[in-house]
This record gives sequence, structure tokens and C-alpha cells, in this order.
Amino acid sequence: MCVACREMKEKRELLRVVKNAAGEIAIDFSFKAAGRGAYVCKSAACAARMKKYRLLNKAFSSPVSEEVYAKIEAECRAEDEAK
Repeated sequence: MCVACREMKEKRELLRVVKNAAGEIAIDFSFKAAGRGAYVCKSAACAARMKKYRLLNKAFSSPVSEEVYAKIEAECRAEDEAK
């Protein structure tokens, strides 16, 4: 389920963001990285909503840097342009 629009979608239609045991947050392209995961649609609209409402901070119960949000937005924009 996307953390931004709350829609249930196929796993491959979503982008997985993971927080590992060391507290590092990154995009998980393999869908297999260990740690707490959150999913967002591969759309710029969902990425913008996620950033605006700081939804990863809520999902991971910890602060998430602007850098992480920027990387996710860039990845989602690239997916939108590829469509």
C-alpha cells in the first residue's frame, strides 16, 4: 500500500524505501533489503504528497532527511517521464 495515496497496488508498481538496523534510509530497488519498509507509488504526485506531509517520518517514527525525499522524488519523476 502506498503511504501517500493509501491505494493497494502490485509490489512492482511501488517504490520501496527501507530503514535498516543502523538507521540508514534508502531506496530498495531489490525489494529484499532487511529492515522496516514503506512503499510509495512511482508517481510524482504521490512523492510530492509524501514529502509535503513528511509521511516517511511517520512510517519510520524517526526524522528523514530532505536528501532522501529528494532522491525519491527524482526517481518518481523519472518513472513518470518513462511512461
